[in-house]
Amino acid sequence: MSVNPVYISPEGLQKLRAELDYLNGIKKKEVATRIEKAKEMGDLRENAEYHDAKDEMSWVMGRIITLNDQIARAKIVEKTDSDSIGIGNQVKLRTGEKDKNITIVGATEADPAQGLISNESPLGLALIGKRVGETIELQAPVGLITYSILEIS
Repeated sequence: MSVNPVYISPEGLQKLRAELDYLNGIKKKEVATRIEKAKEMGDLRENAEYHDAKDEMSWVMGRIITLNDQIARAKIVEKTDSDSIGIGNQVKLRTGEKDKNITIVGATEADPAQGLISNESPLGLALIGKRVGETIELQAPVGLITYSILEIS
């Protein structure tokens, strides 16, 4: 596991803890019950239900380890001032004729489809520390994209 901090909002940390509680409580018990029921079906070598349940338990246990690690390394980031872009800021960008609203978040909270951009992504890295009126350029598969920073909140 990494020793680097996991930058996260208070809400994001709460979500990680809720997922961990669910996996440690309900989900682990459900999967353990599936494993026991599958064992009762007989020969385990050709028991697909047993192997599926064991695979799911491995995933659950791996996710629990990951969540424990992320929570242990969590560094809460409160919204910063709106002079320059940092984690927690909402940013209005313009590329070409289109405006786009995004929020800079820690990597564990990133969801680009929802406008939640990781501080570790190319766009996030390029925006950190920038101010209203500045522009950035990013190389993308479709070519060079220029973003103008319109607002920071």
